[in-house]
Amino acid sequence: MSIPSLKNLENIHIQNFQDDLIQWFKKSHRQLPWRINRDPYRIWVSEIMLQQTKVDTVIPYFEKFMKSFPTIEAFAEANEDTVLKAWEGLGYYSRVRNLNTAAKEVVNIHAGKVPHTLDVLLQLKGIGPYTAGAILSIAYGVPAPAVDGNVMRVLSRILIIPDDIAKPATRKIFETAVKQLISHEDPSAFNQGLMELGALICTPTSPACLLCPVRVHCHAYHQGIEMQLPVKSKKKQPKKVQLIAGILRNEEGKILIRKRENEGLLANLWEFPNCERPNQYMPSHFILTDYLENTHKIVSLVQPSKLTEVKHVFTHLIWNVHVHVGELKNAVEETTHLKLVSEDEIAAYAFPVAHQKMWDSYIEMKTKVEKS
Repeated sequence: MSIPSLKNLENIHIQNFQDDLIQWFKKSHRQLPWRINRDPYRIWVSEIMLQQTKVDTVIPYFEKFMKSFPTIEAFAEANEDTVLKAWEGLGYYSRVRNLNTAAKEVVNIHAGKVPHTLDVLLQLKGIGPYTAGAILSIAYGVPAPAVDGNVMRVLSRILIIPDDIAKPATRKIFETAVKQLISHEDPSAFNQGLMELGALICTPTSPACLLCPVRVHCHAYHQGIEMQLPVKSKKKQPKKVQLIAGILRNEEGKILIRKRENEGLLANLWEFPNCERPNQYMPSHFILTDYLENTHKIVSLVQPSKLTEVKHVFTHLIWNVHVHVGELKNAVEETTHLKLVSEDEIAAYAFPVAHQKMWDSYIEMKTKVEKS
């Protein structure tokens, strides 16, 4: 074998490995809504949703999404605000923007049929080697590798692959391994079996080796080193950012919201006005007042009061938001990116999770005041 990390492939009885894995998967797999058929559109949506998101979290979003957009044509016709609202709470909003762009291309160029060849799939926005492999193998029965974190963890133990899985180049090693191991008779069950094994049995910290259907093939188990694999270097610590936000009402009880820019983090989502806190010693309401005046020409804010603090963790940064409530006494000039909306209308706008938490705190506070 040309790749030193894969020397143990020579000691695997491939047919037996395939049979053990596939039989286990067919008997023990979870009943998940995207597994009810092999519709490539449903499989595609589920794989995009499952990126960096747990299965239990994805299920209700997937079911709601499919009710809103039951076909790729329906999804391709949807405008961005509707799409973002359907995705609200899942995070990583660039995923659904790319998905929508790619869906439009499939409808307009490929007559609504998701491509079934690797090179064409990879040309679609947001589809990388893993997603393409998953669509090809699960929907179309093509023996293509679909290597995600679960697969790398499983195979790093079975074959004792010591390469750092945090490095992008390492994925090629695992793709080579899957190409050697994959069943050509049932690539769908094989790939899903590897994924399911990593999710249910071969877990990161407490692998249930005695329950593993491919334990007999696992070199790490036989050498007692399964807890040492996979090798994964630590990520860079996320940056901490202090923010100040305001839930601000005018005299009619309408709430001021703004739309984020169309590029960058959380692009085009709506939010409550907020800014970074440049000075920890300056009172929050001064900073918020200055921000509103300088950015939105709002000079009529009554001194706001503290509502709550909200912490939200992204992969690369942590928001700590000091949230205030306040009153707007004069008229606000509305624009496409700055609006006054009623409390009932808030639900029609897509907000980041952090701002949903702020709104929940506001409603809870308001309910307590009304009851007192």
